[in-house]
Amino acid sequence: HVQLVESGGGSVQTGGSTKLSCAASGSATSRYCMGWFRQTPANERESVITIDAAGTTTYADSVKGRFTISRDNAKNTLYLQMDSLKPEDTGMYYCAADLNQFGACARGERWSSPSRYGYWGQGTQVTVS
Repeated sequence: HVQLVESGGGSVQTGGSTKLSCAASGSATSRYCMGWFRQTPANERESVITIDAAGTTTYADSVKGRFTISRDNAKNTLYLQMDSLKPEDTGMYYCAADLNQFGACARGERWSSPSRYGYWGQGTQVTVS
């Protein structure tokens, strides 16, 4: 099993940048399908970016060209670089991870549904104003 801890975020001005980290322990993140999700009080938890074990990614349309996901396997950490931030990016950001039924993450397995993930961090707040 993997444990996830997010950090980073905070208050950012419109147009600014911040970088979130998701440090994993208990298992190598390189094995997992992972993703960044965000949630606001008014909305359900939504997918921001997902990544499979091969490193291929799927971005939500709202963040394309502004957000970048990366993974440092040596540090067992997933990152979310957030640039050109907008007020509508405000929310609690979570990283998530899981494996498929074969205990792996195949190329193309980038799940946008939060229900597909069994491992979550505690979240980190990003407020853009």
